[in-house]
Amino acid sequence: MTPTTTRSHPVIDCAELTTREINQKLKALASEGIPQADLDNPAGRHNLGVGLEQPIHLVFHGPVGYYCGGLSDGSTVEVMGPCGWSVGENLMSGQITIHGNASANSGASAHGGKIAILGNSGPRTAISLKGATVIVAGDVGHSSAFMMQDGRFIICGNAGSNLGDSIYQGEIFVGGEIHSLGADAKLTPMTEADWHTLETELSPLGLTARDYDFKKIICAQELYHFKAKDFSKWKDAY
Repeated sequence: MTPTTTRSHPVIDCAELTTREINQKLKALASEGIPQADLDNPAGRHNLGVGLEQPIHLVFHGPVGYYCGGLSDGSTVEVMGPCGWSVGENLMSGQITIHGNASANSGASAHGGKIAILGNSGPRTAISLKGATVIVAGDVGHSSAFMMQDGRFIICGNAGSNLGDSIYQGEIFVGGEIHSLGADAKLTPMTEADWHTLETELSPLGLTARDYDFKKIICAQELYHFKAKDFSKWKDAY
């Protein structure tokens, strides 16, 4: 079925197609240079808009399931509703904006681009982040930014327990309360450059950095090197 064009750009009714057919049509539209497509009735479908390698702006009118926009390079995705887990997983470039809440693992292993969640995000948000920017306007759950390797993670609300556990590089900003920091994560003073960065990142989303009491978290580098212990004194105990 050919996408309808009752609006000024193609409209795809997800209810009439399989997930594979939807993604094939999206890739075809992108390869033709079509700038935008609307997708109606996504109805929480999983794996929508994944693996896109050419620029296109997608607007999902309704909730989507897990892995939306994952493995993509250069596309722009808007979800007019909530999303399931692992939105933007392994994103290479482009932007994903969720106009609602997100489940667990948002932005997992994302290498580049930007993922903006305008509600709350669940546990393990930005897990193993590798260079992308992840912004959450609300709160995030426990173990967020676990094993973060690079990139920027901005939380305007509160953060759950073990934030930044085993972080290696990158920076985390929290505008609300932090339940607890994980291993090798530490607070560091905010600078004017940090505030400028936050203003630049948040203002396009209609958010004002100075409205929040942002704290900055980085790696303490205590786990960078293995510290051997001398167990020789215990040899006679066994």
